[in-house]
Order: sequence, then C-alpha cells, then structure tokens
Amino acid sequence: MAPVTPQSPLGLFGTDSLIGEEDRAIRDTVRRFVEDKVKPKLADWYEAGSVPARDLAKELGSLGVLGMHLTGYGCAGTSATAYGLACMELEAGDSGLRSLVSVQGSLAMFAIWRYGSEEQKQRWLPAMAAGEAIGCFGLTEPDFGSNPAGMRTRARRDGSDWVLDGTKMWITNGSVADVAVVWAQTDERIRGFVVPTDTPGFSAPEIKKKMSLRASVTSELVLEGVRLPESAVLPDAAGLSGPLSCLNEARYGIVFGALGAARDCLETTIAYAGEREIFDKPLAAYQLSQAKLADMSLELGKGMLLALHLAGLKDAGSLRPEQVSLGKLNNVREAIGIARECRTVLGAAGITLEYPVMRHANNLESVLTYEGTSEVHQLVIGQALTGEAAFR
Repeated sequence: MAPVTPQSPLGLFGTDSLIGEEDRAIRDTVRRFVEDKVKPKLADWYEAGSVPARDLAKELGSLGVLGMHLTGYGCAGTSATAYGLACMELEAGDSGLRSLVSVQGSLAMFAIWRYGSEEQKQRWLPAMAAGEAIGCFGLTEPDFGSNPAGMRTRARRDGSDWVLDGTKMWITNGSVADVAVVWAQTDERIRGFVVPTDTPGFSAPEIKKKMSLRASVTSELVLEGVRLPESAVLPDAAGLSGPLSCLNEARYGIVFGALGAARDCLETTIAYAGEREIFDKPLAAYQLSQAKLADMSLELGKGMLLALHLAGLKDAGSLRPEQVSLGKLNNVREAIGIARECRTVLGAAGITLEYPVMRHANNLESVLTYEGTSEVHQLVIGQALTGEAAFR
C-alpha cells in the first residue's frame, strides 16, 4: 500500500477554497506575527500572570488588526471574514491576545464608531487603531453579568455635567486602558459614557490569582463621583440595545477565535502522537488515537464551515444576533471539548506549559461563559425557535 500523505485538520475540509485571496493574505500575515512574535513568549507570560499589553497593542496597531473591520479614522475597513480569520489566528496564540483585540476593536472602538459623536471619534479612534491608546468596555458588574439591565452603576445630572458612581467587574484591558466606555443607569434609560481613565474618581485595580486568561489584563472599574461633561455621553446610544450590539460584534470574533485555540491544540496533538512511541510504535498508529483525532477534526471542520457561513452573512449585512449565538454556543463548546480530549492524548505532558493544550483549555473555560454564557445563548436560540422568552 502506498504511503498516505498526512493532511491538516482543516486541509481535510478544503476550507481555504471558501476564502478569498485578500482575506487569506490577511490571515497569513496575522499567523506569521503570532508564530514569530507571540508564541515563543506565551508560556512565560501565562506562568507569570503578566503580559506587556501596551507593547502588544502598539505591535497589533502596526499590524492593522485593531478595529480592522471598521472604516475610517485610521481603521483598515477589512471584510468581516478577514476579521474573523484574524481572530482565529490570534486565539491560536492565546485567548488573552484575541480578547485584547476584541475588546479594543469590537467593544470600545465599535461603541465609539457606531454611537459616538464626531468629536469622540476624532479624539479616540485613530489613536486606538494605532495601538497608541487602549480602550476597555464597562458593562458587567459584580452582581450583574447575564442580566445587565439590573446594573447598579448610576449617572446623575449635576448642572451641565454627569456624575458617575458604581463598580464594573471582569473588565479586559481595564488597568492599562486610556479610555473606558462605561454603561450606567440614568433617570431615563441606560446610557454610554466615554471616560478618560485619568478622570478623578476613576480607578481600575487589576484582578490577580486567575487560573484562566493569565496572559491578559483583567480588572475591576471603580467610579467614585466621576464628573464628566455632556460631551462624554455617546449621543446615539440609549437603552440596552447599544451595549448589546457591541457584544454581538465581539461574540462574532469568538466564533472564529475559539476555533483557533482548538486548531492549535489539535495540530499540537497530531504532531505529538506521531512522535511519541508506545509499545514500539507511534501513538498515532493506534485505532483509539486515530478515532479521537478523527472526531476532533470533524468538529473543528464543522465549526469552521459554520464560522465562514456566518462571516458571509455578516459581509452581506444580514447576520442576525441569534445566528451569532449559534456560532458562539457551538464553536466554544466544541473547542473546549477538543482541548480536553487533546490533553488525554498528550497524557502527563498535556498539563505542562511546554505544550499549549492545558493553557488553551483553561482559557476556554472563560470564553465559554463570557460575552454570554452557554445557557444564555441556548435561550436566545430557544426564543428564536419558539417565539417565547424564557430568560425569567
């Protein structure tokens, strides 16, 4: 029998044939950056629980991925497909790296780009696209995650100013941010505020002792009598639709990003199984090993086909929120399953930072529940199917 040439998991599905040349070129550029500049340092960053976020932001700005799917103000204006593929490559490095880019571009920048005044856009977006300014997004609170409408952070009028008081929790980029988009209850509706982080009364203590997303800055935001002018209000956002639309942008990136983590686990595992000998032959030559690799590749490929389909809908301007929920629910759930299964193939080696598998698995525990838990996305899909809201 002639030898069979091994194929990559996604090569088996031929998904590159579904991606345009320009989008592939962008993907490959991001992949080279992650392979050359980031992956060699990730184990050390993760072990130390510290990451040079400001230096990374400038490099990512030079690469053109910060707010890359937005137009104008120094943003690249790429397709949604290209942005998704970039997220995939970034998360093949680490979920924390993709989180930095997602929060910067799809939450903080998108909020200002979509709902901000021209003055706010001119002040912040070019610097954020270049990585010279870092943004964060303050919605989640200690007691209000899946139910943001219950938030306790309040903004009250005081003459011509607004005064903000409250606490936000689990905020990526918070401690290194130059600007925070903060959502607060007012006497009328929830409103968004563009808050320079050097404003008196604003602080962002970093959250430590994490077991997940250790190569990422996670913070609390504390607002104590933060006084802002009227010009700090996002003029075109009122109610929860504003922050939820921003979350939808970031969730779209996760649809692709989670697959990047899964792909990195699977490629690592295939290589390991080919080199590891047990009972005088490679681990990859055993039927049980091949069954695991086949099943994982199947789920990765199906997830990629779903992601590319959703990207096509987004590029056509017809992607609906419940369809993003389909992608986030499926792809993160399958990615974490792949990471866990890969760990079993690597055995004891799988728990070390010499290999990325346990790091990805730990990170995906956070990705599974942030920006909408699996249960919330199940209910979003359930409501779309039945017309009944089952959130309460």
